[in-house]
Amino acid sequence: MDTPIIIKNLTKKFGDVVAVNNVSVTIDPGSFLTLLGPSGCGKTTLLRCISGLEDPDDGEIIIGDKLVYSRSKGISLPAGQRDLGLVFQNYALWPHMNVYKNITFALEIQKMTKEEMDIRVKESLKEVQMAGYEDRYPREMSGGQQQRIALARMLAYRPKVFLMDEPLSNLDARLRMDMRTELKRLHHISGATTAYVTHDQIEAMTMSTKIAVMKLGVIQQMDTPDMVYHYPANLFVADFIGNPKVNLMPGWVTGQNLVDVGKFNIPVKTFNQTGEVVVGLRPEDIMISTEPVDGAVEFSAYSVLPSGADTTIIARKGDTELTIKEMGVSKIQMDQPVWLSFTEDAINLYDKETEDLITA
Repeated sequence: MDTPIIIKNLTKKFGDVVAVNNVSVTIDPGSFLTLLGPSGCGKTTLLRCISGLEDPDDGEIIIGDKLVYSRSKGISLPAGQRDLGLVFQNYALWPHMNVYKNITFALEIQKMTKEEMDIRVKESLKEVQMAGYEDRYPREMSGGQQQRIALARMLAYRPKVFLMDEPLSNLDARLRMDMRTELKRLHHISGATTAYVTHDQIEAMTMSTKIAVMKLGVIQQMDTPDMVYHYPANLFVADFIGNPKVNLMPGWVTGQNLVDVGKFNIPVKTFNQTGEVVVGLRPEDIMISTEPVDGAVEFSAYSVLPSGADTTIIARKGDTELTIKEMGVSKIQMDQPVWLSFTEDAINLYDKETEDLITA
């Protein structure tokens, strides 16, 4: 569907609290943008402003070719006139209506014929693998099934834009995995422009075409999942994304492409930077050996945490602690000497004062 969402200089305040701070962003047609960040960062408020459930204090919102909000022009279309499909954390199903009635409630308001509604219900239930549940009531279904019905209701309406506010947070881990699979498949089939709110970075990384990481009402970085993970724009994004979390080591540039982090030096592209810096290195990008290796630094294995598919190792050298991730079950034992090697191309360098990524 050829429906972009364009947000210009959007601001929303609650008293003295600025929930969304002068945000400008374009969500490309047919893309899946995830608004990601900690509680209170403004992601849900931004989504509610797009949907028409909140009136911003300033800025403009354009959906497709329709200006749906403009403070300067006095325009604020209600949610029902924005051609949106909404799915929330609390499924919002009518408890006294069966599945068929829950799905067709909005279609009846559009004065759709019974035949067309029947077709829409069957098609939408099939897409969420809930065919045959037309006569069930919400109380007769599990949380995962109710969420699928909420999605089917949105699909039956056939909006140009999908807006979802933490729709999987009430589900257990296994169901969340299953529903992530279904949501990504539904987006692929429908092609609808999608904005999705979550604090779960796994959801963001696995489903999105782009991620917008927010902090205090401001988008810190908006990019593809790969770029957000491997090239975080600042220390906040680097520390927020990743599990196990990124290794951040303060240090100072001692020479061309060399940073002293206290107990040892790390080879890294310094791009003519001088002074204090912070080295960022993902756990899976550190090579670990139980034998001495040329250029490697000796540490001690402080803790070894196997989880089946991989093992997390906490290594210490003095007051420096690094997290390493190895695939499979590691044979390393606690308190065993280990040697760590660092790949220059996998390291990011940040300015200590601005906390921004240093690049060429």
